[in-house]
Amino acid sequence: MSIQNIRKEVMQTLEKNIDSFVDKFLIPIEKIWQPTDFLPNSQQDNFIEEVQEIREISKELDDDFWVVLVGDTITEEALPTYESWLLDLDGVTQQPDNGWAKWVRAWTAEENRHGDVLNKYLYLSGRVNMREVEITTQHLISDGFDIGTATDPYKNFVYTSFQELATYISHLNVAKIAKKKGHKALAKMSRIIAGDEMRHHLAYSEFVKEIFAIDPSEMMLAFQHMMKHKIVMPAMHLRESFGEKGSLFDDFSTVAQRIGVYTGFDYVDILKKLNETWEIDKIGNLSPEAEKARDYLMKLPERMYRITERIVVPNTKFNFKWMIPA
Repeated sequence: MSIQNIRKEVMQTLEKNIDSFVDKFLIPIEKIWQPTDFLPNSQQDNFIEEVQEIREISKELDDDFWVVLVGDTITEEALPTYESWLLDLDGVTQQPDNGWAKWVRAWTAEENRHGDVLNKYLYLSGRVNMREVEITTQHLISDGFDIGTATDPYKNFVYTSFQELATYISHLNVAKIAKKKGHKALAKMSRIIAGDEMRHHLAYSEFVKEIFAIDPSEMMLAFQHMMKHKIVMPAMHLRESFGEKGSLFDDFSTVAQRIGVYTGFDYVDILKKLNETWEIDKIGNLSPEAEKARDYLMKLPERMYRITERIVVPNTKFNFKWMIPA
């Protein structure tokens, strides 16, 4: 049997438990929070006063913070790309009765709330040029992205396990900065979003753990492949109006590292956590090639940590079109 067919068979095996995964890791729509829960209510008489309060306290947060929040928002808003990518995996079909398609749609529906609430908050803050933000969002969806996984579910689940944990860290650090500056509503919102991302991380990590139990060697090789080629960020193709594809990502990444929202050390810590979560040091019945892959993965965090220590984050002032000139 081909590797692709084995993967489809494994996905079909996992699919038998898809309802339990949905029940365990996702929240019923009527029970989960909605963006309106964190925003001024336009039907209330005090709506304008609440908006004015947001505008006033938003002045206390510097441009670097808003740049990172804009980048996080745009990344969340690119969900059409993520959904279409996951629905194309081996073992997933878009038929209504396909369990994996059910999972992808339900996961997407939860994630969609993040971009909705952040976008509205940015709009109310008065601190950013929303037309430029919207242009960047449209470009990001239009440009798509190639994360080097093709339609391989093993590699894709490594990616989503990693990326969900990365977004958890990013939103949580935004919450900490906002709280320190007295921006309580934004801090609470970002912390709740981070909680969603952690649930989703746990789900995708569970999928990988299940695959390790069924097809350990191929899962180990897929994990090694993803880490050897590095995890690319969903916002890798960020650009402004009239900009070239990807021309903005390095500047955005520098700002995120500079204010401590997402750093190279976070990347290394995530890799270390995945090694521990999947207990790759204890997995047996590996092929010789998979054993070498495990050795590589076990040594990788320390090697990457030493490299990261040598990185100097520049203090360069970038002029993002997203920001309204002071």
